[in-house]
Amino acid sequence: MAFFSQLDLQEGLQTFFVLQWIPVYIFLGAIPILLIPYFLLFSKFWPLAVLSLAWLAYDWNTHSQGGRRSAWVRNWTLWKYFRNYFPVKLVKTHDLSPKHNYIIANHPHGILSFGVFINFATEATGIARIFPSITPFVGTLERIFWIPIVREYVMSMGVCPVSSSALKYLLTQKGSGNAVVIVVGGAAEALLCRPGASTLFLKQRKGFVKMALQTGAYLVPSYSFGENEVFNQETFPEGTWLRLFQKTFQDTFKKILGLNFCTFHGRGFTRGSWGFLPFNRPITTVVGEPLPIPRIKRPNQKTVDKYHALYISALRKLFDQHKVEYGLPETQELTII
Repeated sequence: MAFFSQLDLQEGLQTFFVLQWIPVYIFLGAIPILLIPYFLLFSKFWPLAVLSLAWLAYDWNTHSQGGRRSAWVRNWTLWKYFRNYFPVKLVKTHDLSPKHNYIIANHPHGILSFGVFINFATEATGIARIFPSITPFVGTLERIFWIPIVREYVMSMGVCPVSSSALKYLLTQKGSGNAVVIVVGGAAEALLCRPGASTLFLKQRKGFVKMALQTGAYLVPSYSFGENEVFNQETFPEGTWLRLFQKTFQDTFKKILGLNFCTFHGRGFTRGSWGFLPFNRPITTVVGEPLPIPRIKRPNQKTVDKYHALYISALRKLFDQHKVEYGLPETQELTII
């Protein structure tokens, strides 16, 4: 009986720490967004709001220059519960030399990119042990860093803007041994994810290759097997009013926020129930062989296309070598659109 009680406790903690992930960002973001205007206009605490805004202005460039990572935050015990919920695993196929800098391109995006977050923004799977002397940074939307408190939280985990200036700084002005992780398919690829799918939005995504050429950073393919399995995504049949509503809403959402809205669901609090928790499916992020890239200050389109094609070839090789081991059939192909 004690065994089952302990098992239930572990599962409960895993579920709680996965559940808190997005609400914490919303809560931390809501505090300054709501309180700063209130303090400025209606409260005797207006100096706090002024100090907060003054600090934001003074510290404005920090997130684009490596941020303020915290080993303490990255090693929080809660991330290990988060990892064990799926579970998430990081697999190395080749060493990464600390003499170089790297752009680790990750696929697929999935709904929330759990594999990238746990493997590279925390120490839950032991990235510091697996890739010693390599400092990982996870690229995300720059607008997140405009929000006080939230910016401090994400910077502590080694998250950085996926902007040209931030990437160039990390890859050219912060020494060597840096690895910037970019989910290059972005929100457009999120709309393609569903269980069993291996479709990537990559044909026209060449900015990361151009950045690698401009900085001389090695390109590293990586694939998170299982990322598409943790949610079901609903796409209603073409020609129905539900599909019309869905597409109109998604287009409007993207115009306003610059993000794609996915209609998805997972499990509830109990196994077999419906809800918005991800399914307990293994996610294994396999990091491939680094592709050496020459440094060219102003690469032409032909050169970008050449190395983009070499990258896709390396990614296909990585996918085919590991797909069966991590749950896909031998006949599964990587589709790139």
